Amino acid sequence: MGIILITGANRGLGLEFCRQYAADGWRAIACCRNPAQAAGLQALAGNIQLETLDVADFAAIDRLAAKLADVSIDVLLNNAGVYGDNKANGFGQLDYPLWLRSFVTNTQAPVKMAEAFLPHLQRGGQKVIANVSSLMGSIADNTSGGSLFYRSSKAALNAAMKSLAIDLKAQGIGVLTLHPGWVKTDMGGPNALIEAPESIAGMRDVIAQFSPQQSGSFIKYDGTLMPW
Repeated sequence: MGIILITGANRGLGLEFCRQYAADGWRAIACCRNPAQAAGLQALAGNIQLETLDVADFAAIDRLAAKLADVSIDVLLNNAGVYGDNKANGFGQLDYPLWLRSFVTNTQAPVKMAEAFLPHLQRGGQKVIANVSSLMGSIADNTSGGSLFYRSSKAALNAAMKSLAIDLKAQGIGVLTLHPGWVKTDMGGPNALIEAPESIAGMRDVIAQFSPQQSGSFIKYDGTLMPW
């Protein structure tokens, strides 16, 4: 089995990723802002390594990369994300600083993680950067409008990772952008269509079956290609 580093690991999709990978014998480096308060993570069995990380703090990313300098990482999983939109900050009364924070967390932080942990990935076996995006980042699929912060930051993530797939190809690093589906989590809400275990199992299959020809693709948890 391999080593995977997961951001936003304390709840929702991140926690389920940790649970499933650890259950399969992987070493999961689980990163979140407050590991001491992450009861779900602490309760997991298996080889779970808890690390403190706020992905919006780029200096903290560099410090963690230095701390793990001798670790070879097979999969870097950029899962941490925020949904900043609400009725109080829609068009006409947009909270621009909050929009910027959405870009920092949802777009810039995954790129910074890839940059900081590139040496670790180069030593790994699978060499994959996987990113949890959303169909809401698809321009072609947007028929309902709204959610300016989330849509734009995820669309930017998709574009950035498409470029990284090209830029890192010569180094043997693959890049995947994933749509988890509408999942019943704190972010997805109770009306979502699928449970986290189903979504994560599907995304894990996509990651496991990755081939270099797929690098730069935007793929749903069930293996379906998503529209840009």
